[in-house]
Amino acid sequence: MLDKRQFYINGQWVLPQQSNDCAVINPATEQVCATISLGDSADTNAAVAAAKEAFVSWSETPKQERLALLESLLVEYKKRWADMAQAISMEMGAPIDLADVAQTGSGYGHIKNFIEAFRDFEPESALGDTARAERIIKEPIGVCGLITPWNWPMNQVTLKVVPALAVGCTVVLKPSEVAPLSSIVFAEIVEAAGFPKGVFNLVNGDGVGVGTQLSSHPDIDMVSFTGSTRAGALITKAAADTVKRVTLELGGKGANIVFADADDKAVERGVKHCFNNTGQSCNAPSRMLVERSIYDQAVVTAKAVAQQIEVASPTLTGRHLGPVVNQLQYDKIQSLIGAGIEEGAILETGGLGRPEGLAQGYYVKPTLFSGVNNNMRIAREEVFGPVLVMIPFDTLEQAIEIANDSLYGLTHYVQTQDSKKAKQAARQLRSGMVRVNGIDSAGAAPFGGYKQSGNGREGGIWGLEDFLETKHVTQWID
Repeated sequence: MLDKRQFYINGQWVLPQQSNDCAVINPATEQVCATISLGDSADTNAAVAAAKEAFVSWSETPKQERLALLESLLVEYKKRWADMAQAISMEMGAPIDLADVAQTGSGYGHIKNFIEAFRDFEPESALGDTARAERIIKEPIGVCGLITPWNWPMNQVTLKVVPALAVGCTVVLKPSEVAPLSSIVFAEIVEAAGFPKGVFNLVNGDGVGVGTQLSSHPDIDMVSFTGSTRAGALITKAAADTVKRVTLELGGKGANIVFADADDKAVERGVKHCFNNTGQSCNAPSRMLVERSIYDQAVVTAKAVAQQIEVASPTLTGRHLGPVVNQLQYDKIQSLIGAGIEEGAILETGGLGRPEGLAQGYYVKPTLFSGVNNNMRIAREEVFGPVLVMIPFDTLEQAIEIANDSLYGLTHYVQTQDSKKAKQAARQLRSGMVRVNGIDSAGAAPFGGYKQSGNGREGGIWGLEDFLETKHVTQWID
């Protein structure tokens, strides 16, 4: 069992000022794999004070020096690739190949993309051609509290830490107490890269403790949070008294609109995408809306695909699903599967209980419901597990209405060979992202949503801008 009780504050690994042990559970075995400490206000205050002191010099550090440190971070991250993959697989149950290629790889990709975006970033510009003596200056907002989730740990840590440090902010990171081990590896990587003391700090803790302390702290200038919509609302309320900036990346209930003229792999692609990472992705296409003329055949195809998906230990190589992250998530998913059955949805495959042969671990059967309408709980609530619902529609207008009839608006998906139809749907869908025919972003793109999926955008130049203030200066004469 790993002992990871220390925090990283002001360039040093330190024990908490008051002991408060927390067990990290391996979801595949239901056994304790590590012990961390949960911080209290004294630890949070120490980290914030270190970040506040460091901000004075770090915010004025020349761009090229900060860029060089980010490049060093990329090198050090690559050195620890295998350690990172193992940590992610153990703490949140991602199968080792997924943890290696997608989970760890996403962090590497974000660091690389932010280096490219920051290299081209110019913090000062003229207001316009007719106002050359007026200056727009982009400045770092200050000390940032970064609160990250357990489902894609390095994806979210790098989406927040790297752009904040690049533009001159200092940070206090609070990773999920459910999956903190990868963030501890990341802190070791930051240390090895040579960042000045106090620029990056890590304090483990839960949402009620360190999360609330960061959100309400008078010396925190900004909070960036990824997690549930419920927690995002609480963070916003906690931050209100100090009127700090709050950016949120929250839940989703993505609609995947499959038109009759979709390519022959559209349904298969949609099922596999929904179940990726054991369904624990906020942008999962968890509602498959299918044009009625092909609906029955789509259900047959989706059922066949779902039944072929294997569930197994995350220590094994392959494209199988691992467990969900913990007992709480397992129980929630089971409850929603039960609700789907009670509400009259047709259970095509999967259902309640663990898959055969897996008596230990938080494993969930890949589950498919047909005959669903958009008023059912399984169509409205974010399951965050391997559960896909299928809903028929008759017209494009009806598909858009069903897709938009949601509290969420993160990512929607469109499957059609008609480019005019795809563009019309993309314009009318109320979401921050629309993916057409299975094509994901080819580069650094803005990630974020509408409505209760949050605000702000992460990734690329948009991710840098989230951590900047805009200043207007007159009579800027060279």
